[in-house]
Amino acid sequence: MDRRVDSDRKTAIVAGALFIVATVASILGSVALGSVLDGSGYLINVAASESQVIGAVLLFLIAASAAFATAFVLFPILRRHSEGLAAGYVGFRGFENVFYVAGVIGLLIMLTVSQNSVAGGSPDPVLGVALLALHDWSVAIGTLIFAGLGSMTLNSVLYQSGLVPRWLSLWGIIGAVLLVSYGLFGLFGVDTGLGSPFMLLAMPIALQEMVFAGWLIAKGFNRPAVQLDKSPAQRVEVMS
Repeated sequence: MDRRVDSDRKTAIVAGALFIVATVASILGSVALGSVLDGSGYLINVAASESQVIGAVLLFLIAASAAFATAFVLFPILRRHSEGLAAGYVGFRGFENVFYVAGVIGLLIMLTVSQNSVAGGSPDPVLGVALLALHDWSVAIGTLIFAGLGSMTLNSVLYQSGLVPRWLSLWGIIGAVLLVSYGLFGLFGVDTGLGSPFMLLAMPIALQEMVFAGWLIAKGFNRPAVQLDKSPAQRVEVMS
């Protein structure tokens, strides 16, 4: 049992570090991209901001990889308490990752198209609109809605199991609901871009994930909860 607790402690530290990397990289990526995609002249802006776009792309890829990795790192512990929700968390993170990558590809294609169009003196507005839409829909559906659903699933397991203090997981559930709402606003055409007051809806979950990450690194999972295994074999052993 001590060996298992030691392994779970290491898992908590790794998961905490991944959450920090994912959140920080995502925020820095948005900051790096800045207002490049704003306004009607975004194709010209993209062509003139190659280093910003490339930097944002790299940061978004780091964020996507770290976020996806959290699901695999946490799955063995979460499945002890709810295998269905644990699998759901992996699935939602997977969908989030797909849309994350789609948004990044949209940015890279937009950069290439904008540079070629500007060099030729005739930016293609139709293709530019399509690529911008790909990026915006990917953000709204993947990095907001699916990310929120994933956080909701994760914190539901944490709340039920007591792996972390329930105030922390409840905070995560509320923050996840707000994040999904943020994504739905964007899905229905509300301006949720950089500088929009609706961005405040993403703040609770961003802060919660940092506190959650710090908790995992500093204290790990609740020991009585982490030692609980709801596998059929253990239940038979306990009953006998």
